[in-house]
Amino acid sequence: MIRFDIISAIPDFFDSPLNSSILKIAKEKKLAEYHVHNLRDYAYNKHRQIDDKMYGGGAGMVLKPEPFFEVIKKLKNEREYDHIIITDPGGKIYDQKYAINLSLKKNIMILAGHYKGIDNRVKEKFVTDEISVGNVVLTGGEIPALLIIDSVVRLIPGVLHNSESALNDSFQLGNNIDVPCYTRPAEYEGMKVPVVLLSGNHEEIEKWRIEQSKIRTNRWEKINSTEI
Repeated sequence: MIRFDIISAIPDFFDSPLNSSILKIAKEKKLAEYHVHNLRDYAYNKHRQIDDKMYGGGAGMVLKPEPFFEVIKKLKNEREYDHIIITDPGGKIYDQKYAINLSLKKNIMILAGHYKGIDNRVKEKFVTDEISVGNVVLTGGEIPALLIIDSVVRLIPGVLHNSESALNDSFQLGNNIDVPCYTRPAEYEGMKVPVVLLSGNHEEIEKWRIEQSKIRTNRWEKINSTEI
């Protein structure tokens, strides 16, 4: 069982994703559990204020430190956390190797930033991992948090109906891209499934898959080494 605690300014964002598809299956199988904490529940004043203006000026609001300190201290008193993650554009770029490492842990906390970000004292005091999901700016850390959870949960043995499916995914073994996929019908609007896949010759099919993976990986490397 792996436990995720997510701290967010907009907890309702997680209602549907965490109760759908693979994430729901993992919860029903008691292989993963998710606890979303509303940052406003830990705000000090009667208005439940969680953000304020930046010191030094500048556009955008910053999430205040007090609510984070309160909820994080409460959770840390209840259990030990293997990772306390903040989603941040200045963090390590997230990849499959990172996901595999997280899938072996027991308790993970994710702080979802919003607005301009989280008061840096929260990071200094509690955070063990800063993760970026790419060189792009999002409205908040909720989508990156979901990305992390989804990528980790599907690696837990017993979550997927066919565990081999996860083992063959792109990036599972280095930077290798998975092969093109086809299903019935064998021909559609004049486009045919590669003949080798219909042959039943497993040796030739495996050769085709290896070659196609190399082609797609080379293409991926090329398009990611050039500017748009």
